[in-house]
Amino acid sequence: MPTVKFVANPSKADGMPKSVQETVRTHLDQGRACLDKGKYDDAIADYDKAIALDPNVAGAYTNRGVAYGRKGAFDRAIADYTKAIKLKPNYALAYYNRGLAYERKGAFDRAIDDHTKAIARDPNFAAAYFNRGNAYGSKGEVNRAIADWTKAIARDPKLVQAYFNRALAYYHKGEVDRAIADYDKVLEINPSDQDAKNKLKRLGVTP
Repeated sequence: MPTVKFVANPSKADGMPKSVQETVRTHLDQGRACLDKGKYDDAIADYDKAIALDPNVAGAYTNRGVAYGRKGAFDRAIADYTKAIKLKPNYALAYYNRGLAYERKGAFDRAIDDHTKAIARDPNFAAAYFNRGNAYGSKGEVNRAIADWTKAIARDPKLVQAYFNRALAYYHKGEVDRAIADYDKVLEINPSDQDAKNKLKRLGVTP
């Protein structure tokens, strides 16, 4: 299932003394390593240090936002993503991550707006379509959700959760054959998916 994404190489620290560049890079690399290990407080501390030395590193704010989000501090995550967007207005990843944070706060309209902005900047951003579909689904706008999950699948044909969510939506619309087809697709991609097998059995289909 798509989640927040962080930046692999946040900044080159250009235009700074070499010693400062190296220190910034060290903190960025350490922050990334801490994110990978789930050490979110340590990651935040490293990104704090990198930002103190170079406050114009959009990727550092994005990654610190990821760390805050994984701690459940969504308001602080949103503030960091907003800062990243101000530094880099066409930053699709920051809009996407901020959209996820808004979604987890239950602010579905804001989430939809941010995912739409991410898509405008990266029309092939499958995860943004997927999560905008989730936000529409949470608002009860089933047809718009299905449309977005379909667009996500077109861009990432192995996005299992998009098939699964679309199957649920089709089922609730009474389109059982379409639901079955999507559950079958889930199992084609991941034959061990027990949730899809259980759904098919409830629909009278032997996986």
